[in-house]
Amino acid sequence: MRVVIAEDNALLREGMVLLLTSVGHEVAAVAATGPEVLPALLEHRPDVAVLDVRMPPGFRDEGLRAALAARKQLPELPVLVLSQYVEETYAAELLGAGASGVGYLLKDRVGRVDEFLDALERVAAGGTALDPEVVTELLTRRGNDPLDSLTPREREALHLMAEGRDNATIGATMSISDRAVSKHIGNVFLKLGLPPSDSGHRRVLAVLAYLNKG
Repeated sequence: MRVVIAEDNALLREGMVLLLTSVGHEVAAVAATGPEVLPALLEHRPDVAVLDVRMPPGFRDEGLRAALAARKQLPELPVLVLSQYVEETYAAELLGAGASGVGYLLKDRVGRVDEFLDALERVAAGGTALDPEVVTELLTRRGNDPLDSLTPREREALHLMAEGRDNATIGATMSISDRAVSKHIGNVFLKLGLPPSDSGHRRVLAVLAYLNKG
């Protein structure tokens, strides 16, 4: 798998390079500033891009802007965005820009090697990978809406769906049958006014679009 990394912190950047190469991936290019990101992505057209949200020179949203610009020219480009904090607006903008191959992780997740690599591979395969803390923020910042009608088990299923987990993983995590998983998911879509679907990342993005609208 060919990867482009955009991260201004040299220690973290080199750490990711060593980690990815040690497990057999190729780092096609690295970028340390915002203006370097888009040219690197367009030149190398990687299997997945790992991008910091805030990069020099402004330390605002240079990495995210580069990701959005790249996906306009390379619509199938998988992008895994890293952020120091949960920034709901950025998560919503990234997720609203495409229906596949997107991820949003907090930087401390990189230190949990298995979780980071699993998220990277899911995004590269066209799936969705959201940090559990990001999902929690998205679920708790809204009040007085249909989310309040979800049962604890339905909320747990929604949380796992939003992380990009498939039905089998949800069932194993919640220790319930496939039939029970389907029932919880059906109830979630019904209560949120969303059409039922088992199409993987599309159902996740539909839920997140609802959570972030308005």
